[in-house]
Amino acid sequence: MDEKRTELRKLSMALPLQPGVYIMKDKKDTVIYIGKAKQLKNRVSQYFGSDTNHTEKVRQMVSHVDRFDYIVTGNEFEALVLECSLIKQYSPKYNILLKDDKGYHYIRISPPPYSRITEAKQKQDDGARYIGPYVSSFVVKQAVSEVNKLFLLSTCRKPLRYGRSHERPCLNHYIGQCCAPCNGRVSPDDYAERVEQAITYLTQGSRKLVRLLTERMKTAAEALDFETAARLRDRIRALEQLAKKQKIVQSSVKQQDIIAFAGTQTIGCFEVFRFTDGALSDREHFLVEPSGDLPALRAEFIRRYYSLRDTVPPRITVDGEVEDAVLLEQWLTETANKRYTVKFLYPQKGEQAKLLTMCRENAAERVAQQLSTGGHAVTALEELQTLLGLSAPPTRIESYDISHTGGSDVVGAMVVFHNGKPLKSDYRRFEIKTVVGQDDVACLREVLDRRLKEYAVHKDTASGFGVLPDLILLDGGKGQVSAVKPLVDSFGYDIPVFGMVKDNHHRTRAITAEGEELSIQSRRSAFSLVSSIQEEVHRFAIGYHRQKRSKRNTASSLTDIAGIGKQRATLLLKHFGSLTAVRGATVEQLASVKGMTLPAAEAVYRYFSQEK
Repeated sequence: MDEKRTELRKLSMALPLQPGVYIMKDKKDTVIYIGKAKQLKNRVSQYFGSDTNHTEKVRQMVSHVDRFDYIVTGNEFEALVLECSLIKQYSPKYNILLKDDKGYHYIRISPPPYSRITEAKQKQDDGARYIGPYVSSFVVKQAVSEVNKLFLLSTCRKPLRYGRSHERPCLNHYIGQCCAPCNGRVSPDDYAERVEQAITYLTQGSRKLVRLLTERMKTAAEALDFETAARLRDRIRALEQLAKKQKIVQSSVKQQDIIAFAGTQTIGCFEVFRFTDGALSDREHFLVEPSGDLPALRAEFIRRYYSLRDTVPPRITVDGEVEDAVLLEQWLTETANKRYTVKFLYPQKGEQAKLLTMCRENAAERVAQQLSTGGHAVTALEELQTLLGLSAPPTRIESYDISHTGGSDVVGAMVVFHNGKPLKSDYRRFEIKTVVGQDDVACLREVLDRRLKEYAVHKDTASGFGVLPDLILLDGGKGQVSAVKPLVDSFGYDIPVFGMVKDNHHRTRAITAEGEELSIQSRRSAFSLVSSIQEEVHRFAIGYHRQKRSKRNTASSLTDIAGIGKQRATLLLKHFGSLTAVRGATVEQLASVKGMTLPAAEAVYRYFSQEK
């Protein structure tokens, strides 16, 4: 421990055992972190003690702390309110900082004839009609897309005019998403009717528009104007079909936010679904640096998020435990001006759980985009974390298998999956050296022993053997895990070790620890990932075994020749590349190989000549 940290720890031990807020500053007197504590002494002193349990982010923050200030408060709730206020004032580097870059958005209807409905970021004095403002660009984009498709309005750049034209309509017309006013066959009045219906839909909703259209359809039918009645009937059906699709993202809870987290050890994302009148009205995502303490991370995100929002719903559905949940509910209720009591929901089944899953999958997709991997891989890693009780999703997974034929040509294999994808540059093969015969457990111990010793040699390289895994998966059951786990522990590395169990058809069935089996078939993404890992390590191991066995068989045919031992057989194969090439070589070519003599070359030539 350096002198500065020792000094800071000494100062922190003198703090009172009272609630309050602490303010970390660097050498330039810049505020770099603000936190609250139930007991200032206990919380602040943790930063300057052992950093074994600290995340990398906390270690970096502590390394830059030059001094700290503190403010004692009357209770923990006052500390929470003060913390939120100070973070908003100083925006410290190591607190979660969310960019609030929302502006106002409008729906623009251009002047007639043949108005176009588009989105706009600000109102212009251009004769167009504007609907809004809307806070959410998501709402505007979704609404504009819906009405243009529903009422078959033009979205292309072709000129729109009435009258006979030989202009071919754009692709949208042929896929049923435009009435093709560009070919001159749609009159300005007919098109204006579509636009007015679209505006009614945007301003008054689909129910009001369906009632109006139904009345007009009946009037047209009574007047024997069946063409108009049929057109209105089709429009009503389209509106009803759209309403059915929208129910997929509707909630029985009228006003609520849904918050879910997905991430790896290096990057995380919070996704927020906002529901108004039971319909999804907005969605946002925020990339954050994850920490090992997910309940604390959720609490910090919620504090920052609602510090930047004008409205707080009465229900906030969250995908897991929130630190200081009661205090946060009290603070959020105060933020909502006590119009209602704000509560957290933690659904496990039903409609709300399904919406939460959808929200989490969107967060996983955001993380996948940052990592250039698939959203299913991120979901699978999160499921593994939950199933195996890991502190974080395993970024690097190493898997091991042994392959042999009746105890001969025994080899070991190591495959690596990084962020759920194979990292073939880090695959390694092992020729078993200390185990004789058929003993898979002893072979696994040798392989893991050699691998962990290699880490000590290469750890400065931060690649290949120089990176420790977050999770070890063995091809085998409890026996393999019981043999390997103590070995890993003896090196002082806290690496989880599990086995991959197969069924009678050699397919992945479960994951096993030292004491129990964990079924993974109900967790589809995790099951798919573990199955892929088990198949890949088996393929890699058996491939190396077959290669080794083939070389041995080839070499043994040469050692049957008088005067050719194992060393000369190896030299011949290395020089010519294959047994076929050796078989076709002349005496002179054979004798030219280093280590060969003329009698030995003649013996090889005679052997294969007789064979021919």
